[in-house]
Amino acid sequence: MDWLELYTDHTFRMVCIGAMLIGAVSGAVGCFAYLRRQSLVGDVVAHSSLLGIMLFFLASYAITGQGNKSLMILIPGAMTAGFAALFLTRFLVRQTHVRDDSGLAVMLAIFFGTGIVLLRWVQGAQPVIPGRSGLEDFIFGMAAAMTWQDLLMIVGVGTLSTILLMLNWKQLKVFTFDPLFAHSLGYSTKRMDALLVFIIVCGIVIGLQTIGVVLMIALLVTPAAAARQWTRTLGTMVVLASFLGATSAGIGAAISAQFSGIPTGPAIVLVAAVLFIFSLLLAPRRGVLMSRQGRSQIESLIAKRGNP
Repeated sequence: MDWLELYTDHTFRMVCIGAMLIGAVSGAVGCFAYLRRQSLVGDVVAHSSLLGIMLFFLASYAITGQGNKSLMILIPGAMTAGFAALFLTRFLVRQTHVRDDSGLAVMLAIFFGTGIVLLRWVQGAQPVIPGRSGLEDFIFGMAAAMTWQDLLMIVGVGTLSTILLMLNWKQLKVFTFDPLFAHSLGYSTKRMDALLVFIIVCGIVIGLQTIGVVLMIALLVTPAAAARQWTRTLGTMVVLASFLGATSAGIGAAISAQFSGIPTGPAIVLVAAVLFIFSLLLAPRRGVLMSRQGRSQIESLIAKRGNP
């Protein structure tokens, strides 16, 4: 399939649009996870969501006799499991001497491990559970399975997280950089923390079908880390991270569609990684190569002044 034929293909256009929306939302939301050093929180949510997906799939089978893999059913399950993992982590940390990172790691292991066990059980269950085929694709993603109904769900959840981010921009900005100062201004830090976690969860769950639970954290953090190399202001960082996320998703989806055997999720993540490496090396102020060049020029200037 040549490139012109590819871009006129209906299925590819739908997948590409969905992937770019996921990349844009995840990139913007990921800036807050990156700046607040909550990448592990995103990782826990992404991996824990597999348990929610399996439980809601089994619930749909128990009610209708047919397992339903629609995102309309599975995304609420993923969000429920993600929130449950974070709630149990905080409960564990408050009631014991376990540290935050250790608690998150424990919940990741419990929820993801249980999700894998349920997935294997469903795949091997006898009699066969109708609709079980393709559930394993949520681990590494399967963009080709996206339907218009799934795309509408992605648009809805992505729009909700974006609106919440814009409406609470001022409060979230202050809370991200200085929670104590935000509290002194009268902002509820608990509310801000809960809102930010909700937005991050939304940014993660919309990409589970396309990117997969294993790699979704990479799309959340990598565009934000790349954008951070180019700017010092949060607004510019969010816009740039959203652009880089959408670009990574679009290019990755095109590569996956053009070359058979290359899955969409890993292709998108690899493109995002390339953009991050480029930014890390060549960004004007923070780039490794540019920083070394600047230091060399300063050292050269000092040497010249010291040796008239």
